[in-house]
Amino acid sequence: MKRYCFALDLKDDPALIEEYKRYHTLEHIWPTVLERVRGNGVLSEEIYLTGDRMFMILETTDDFSLEAKMAADSQSPEMHEWETLMWKFQKPLLHAKPGEKWVRMEKIFDVKFTTP
Repeated sequence: MKRYCFALDLKDDPALIEEYKRYHTLEHIWPTVLERVRGNGVLSEEIYLTGDRMFMILETTDDFSLEAKMAADSQSPEMHEWETLMWKFQKPLLHAKPGEKWVRMEKIFDVKFTTP
């Protein structure tokens, strides 16, 4: 299994943040978005929010290709429509490349503890 972590900011507007959170409930997220994510080797996706900063964690199959998923998503009209809608709420990180949304994070610490 592979793990990818990303960061992105939301616009600092409490009403927009609440609306964004509503879109990300199982009752309101578009079924086609869930199908596209699941169909590309993603085993789980979690998004965490603090203030206006978000972190997304993807756990994937070992043969998952982030580049292939991004290419497939860019060809999907449904994903394009979803991402266009999400830009209403999102703002890029200061160090993001032009047009880049979720910025992949660098792992800088990893420790595993064993039970005595």
